[in-house]
Amino acid sequence: MNKSELIDAVSAKAGLTKADTDRAFKAFVEVITESMAKGETIALVGFGTFLVRERQARSGRNPRTGETISIESAKIPAFKAGKALKDAVQ
Repeated sequence: MNKSELIDAVSAKAGLTKADTDRAFKAFVEVITESMAKGETIALVGFGTFLVRERQARSGRNPRTGETISIESAKIPAFKAGKALKDAVQ
């Protein structure tokens, strides 16, 4: 399912116009993005948790040359599915 299909499905289920649903979806994504950029965790009970994980610095290899390189630490976005979502998928 892509973004427009998701907008169509949510619009039909909620009884909203596609334009209203699109604005709400864009606002949802924007709020999640801004919160995660600040390092905050967003917990949606039953659905899941959006969080920022710290990836430690490590050494790796350049696949072309085999040369050892250092990979810097990084913050990465992550999603941890909640119990209700896990149960629905199984």
